[in-house]
Amino acid sequence: MFEVRTGFGRLLLQLAATILVLPYLFPLIVMVRGAFAGDGAGNFRAVLGVPGFARFFVNSIVISAVVIALVYAVTMMAAFGFAKLHIRFREVYFWLLLACLTLPEVVLLAPLFVTDMRLGLYDTYWAVILPLAALQVPFAVLLTRNFINSLPDELFEAARVDGANSFRGFVHLVVPLTRPIAAAVVIFTLVAAWNNYLMPLVFLQSPELQTVTLVPQYFVGQFSNDQTKILASAVIIAIPEIIAYLSLQRLFERGLSAGAIK
Repeated sequence: MFEVRTGFGRLLLQLAATILVLPYLFPLIVMVRGAFAGDGAGNFRAVLGVPGFARFFVNSIVISAVVIALVYAVTMMAAFGFAKLHIRFREVYFWLLLACLTLPEVVLLAPLFVTDMRLGLYDTYWAVILPLAALQVPFAVLLTRNFINSLPDELFEAARVDGANSFRGFVHLVVPLTRPIAAAVVIFTLVAAWNNYLMPLVFLQSPELQTVTLVPQYFVGQFSNDQTKILASAVIIAIPEIIAYLSLQRLFERGLSAGAIK
């Protein structure tokens, strides 16, 4: 771990950190100020008063929770296989998986729409859950594989000597030891699933299935464009992500640092 010992070095580091943070902090300040402009707290009451707002919130929670569960299960098993199991053409499969990172979401809309219509998934939760989970898996596997690679092989060899097979080694070694990187995967997946606007807009047509990210469109129309209420809805939408990050902050930072340097 690097350590700055001189006062001048600390001052330069603080200045550099401040300069790096300002481009991200300024839009947040503008968003919060804009949310309280005009009617003030009335903007938030208007957002909360949107018909079905509570249902939109529940839909987002359900979709995000299922996406996180799917991504976590698939990522941990895939990363364990790529890191510790002897599989033929393992590296080929891994790079094919990483190639999926190059696919932009918008390019997949047409084939996903046709697939959902043929499978009868259109206008259901699964029409959004499955593509969102699939889009998050490659990056999550990339992070998690590096972390699992840092686990000593002696642990798994000792487990085999004691009679544990690969599945038991995964359950009793990988799952408990990967909590830091799991927290990072959960945060990244939550942000992607919770903030996603395009998938629910295209694949969820029933009002009772729509998500909270579609709430701002209720204040945009042919004869209205109430930016204060749009910003207020953005503040409300961001609250669950902030709470989740603050709850998992320590594990999140440990997971990213360990996966990056080992």
